[in-house]
Amino acid sequence: MRNDPTKPEAVLWSHLRASQTGYKFRRQSVIESYIVDFFCPLVGLVVELDGATHRAEQDIRRDDDLLQKGFKVLRFGNAEVSADIDRVLDAIFVTARAMPPRFGPLPHPPAPSPEGAGGQ
Repeated sequence: MRNDPTKPEAVLWSHLRASQTGYKFRRQSVIESYIVDFFCPLVGLVVELDGATHRAEQDIRRDDDLLQKGFKVLRFGNAEVSADIDRVLDAIFVTARAMPPRFGPLPHPPAPSPEGAGGQ
């Protein structure tokens, strides 16, 4: 899957990896016995994309298990990513900002340097 992502996975990953929000995501990350589509370790957020191969009953059990382990799971359909990537990204980052950090304070994005600072 990592070397041959679906088009919606590739689109979402291109946005998540280039994000300037301070939230770093991993793709196809291992959490215990699961491989999740996208994972933000800072806040414990799992993002899953569901296509034709997902089974709702198994997904519910898996999501419950991850929740019991302290992770939050967001699920989106491939069609949602294709139709409205901005809404999907907004939902992901609104959720991430509402979650407490797991390993200390949230990072602050670097402030732009004032004109002339650091120069000669």
